[in-house]
Amino acid sequence: QVHLVESGGGLVLAGGSLRLSCTASGRTFSSYQMRWFRQAPGKEREAVAAISRGGGSTNYADSVKGRFTVSRDNANNTVYLHMNSLKPEDTAVYYCAASQGYGLRLSLVDYAYWGQGTQVTVSS
Repeated sequence: QVHLVESGGGLVLAGGSLRLSCTASGRTFSSYQMRWFRQAPGKEREAVAAISRGGGSTNYADSVKGRFTVSRDNANNTVYLHMNSLKPEDTAVYYCAASQGYGLRLSLVDYAYWGQGTQVTVSS
């Protein structure tokens, strides 16, 4: 089992940057594929970026390609989401999630462990 805690959210102007962090408890962090999701008010939760166990493979939603970068530090049990050129439509609660499944296009239900979320608000 893994416990996830996100941090780094906040209020930023359009065009600005933020770095989200998700730190996991336990000693088996490297056995989990990690993914960032987000949920805006009144909308469904959507996948943003995924990263493989070793960090060598990543996958991004079309809406964030070229602006967001996902990375991980297995030695420190942390996954990051670097967000640049932020837009008002990026406003949402951002969640990290862990899965022991394979492939970077798993569905939401394949992620057994979730953080509590961190709010990102981008003002125009």
